[in-house]
This record gives sequence, structure tokens and C-alpha cells, in this order.
Amino acid sequence: MIRWRDLVRSTVVHSPVDDARRRNRRRMVMSLVAGILTTVVLALPCSAAASDPEAVDAAIVLAVDTSSSIDPAKADSQRQGHAAALRSHEVRAAIEGGATGCIAITYVEWASVGELNTVLPWTKLCNESDLEAAADVILNRGDNGLERKGRGRTSLSFAIDISAFLLERRPGHANRKIIDLSSNGTNNDGPPVARSRQAALEKGYVINAIAISRSEPGVTRDLPGYYRQELIGGAGSFVIAPDGIEDYVVAMRRKLVLEIAGLTPRFTDCVSGQSLVLVMPVSSETKAGCLQ
Repeated sequence: MIRWRDLVRSTVVHSPVDDARRRNRRRMVMSLVAGILTTVVLALPCSAAASDPEAVDAAIVLAVDTSSSIDPAKADSQRQGHAAALRSHEVRAAIEGGATGCIAITYVEWASVGELNTVLPWTKLCNESDLEAAADVILNRGDNGLERKGRGRTSLSFAIDISAFLLERRPGHANRKIIDLSSNGTNNDGPPVARSRQAALEKGYVINAIAISRSEPGVTRDLPGYYRQELIGGAGSFVIAPDGIEDYVVAMRRKLVLEIAGLTPRFTDCVSGQSLVLVMPVSSETKAGCLQ
């Protein structure tokens, strides 16, 4: 028996034009779906950043040595150098050029184990007024080096540990997390530096350093070299060493620009007699040079 629906089904003929139209419709639908999926995927990072009001390009702990070896001249260079760097056009431009257009900093002072003073708690910096306000706090509340009696020794390991703790506790996402140490001495208090450094590196933090002095009398004639071997670590990490206190402002400004922008230092051979800002990258295969 031949049923009607079988007969109708068997007599339906699709023309080549109809087939082409169907293929075109399928292609259009698939292209539309692919476009929607691509848009959604690309929008995910932006949506995540937009939903996180504390997201920044870099979170930086500015950890400053205030041990008994820091005299008023060195204390002033650290305090004024950080403030001047934050107020500079170069640092502001580096911040504005980032993906979020913001960074976060905290400014702390340390000496021996347990000796800590928070001058500026975690603060988000996105514009000139933010930078000016942070610089004012550092200038007005930072150490002046006048009360040195009874101060502690130099615990670089404690400085790393407390900086790592602060980075871990900061709310919000940061593309880069940096411990920025400023000191004029070797580790002479607390646990070994290697243990603290390794713990920080395992969390993905970068440790950079600025050597206020080129040497520590009676301990080492090459303090930047000690920092390079024992202290810094992480991708692109480096030591920066001004030739004198008067060069600290320049060194600090260039250091912050590199950290905020996530750049690798570029340097040239040092010329005798010039005002030097020495750069020592973490790689032992790369020689030291002067910052361009």
C-alpha cells in the first residue's frame, strides 16, 4: 500500500537554488554565533576588571630602611626621593599608560625584626591629585633620621616577610606585585634572607632593591652586588644604586617607572666621572651598567 504522506515525501524535489539558500543561512547562523562567542570571551577580562574596583596594574610595597645606620641625610633622601618620584611627570605617565590606569602603593618603614611603621597604608593612585596626596603623606610623616638612638638593626628578611604579608592581604587584583626595598646595609638580624626571598618568589612576587650606599663599612665593599646575589628575585628584577645621595631622586623615579610599566631596564657602559645610576639585573650573565 502506498500512503499519501510517503508519496508526498517522495515527490518533493529540492532545487539547487533552495539548497544554496539553506547553506547560506547555515553559514550566516554559524558566523553570527561565532561572533557572539568571540565578543563574550573578549569582554570577560574587561568585565572582571570593571567588577573589581580595587584592580590595578601594579601593587607596590615601598619598604624603607630606618635602622640606626640611617642618618638624617639618608632619611631625607629616602623620604624626599619617594615623594619627588610620585610627583614626577614620568611616573604619572607610566600609570596613565597602564591597562587600568591605576597602581596601589603602601609606604612602610622597617628596621630589626618586629620594628615597623606604616606611613601610608594601601592607597590607589590613578591621577595627579592622588599622587600629590600620597607624596604629602610621605613627606610629612616619613622618618627624618633625627631620632636614631635605640633604633634596631637591619633585617632584610623581616622587610621581605612583612612586604609579602601586605601584598597577600591587599584586596583586589594586581597584574604585578612588587616588593621595593630601600636600604644601606646587609641582613644582620632575623632569619636568613634566602628563606624569606624564596617564600615571596613562590607567591609570584618580584623583589627589587635600591642601594642607598655602594658599600657597608667593615662588611662589604659591594652592597649592590650583595643585593643582586642575596636579595632581589623574580622576572625582570634588578638592583639600582645611585652614586650619591643627590642621585637618589633620579634613581627612585626611574625605578618606579620601570616597575609600573613592567619594563626591563636598559643600560649602557658607565663613564667615569659622570653622575652614575648603576643597574644590576638579576641575571648573573648580564653585567651591570648605567641606567639610560
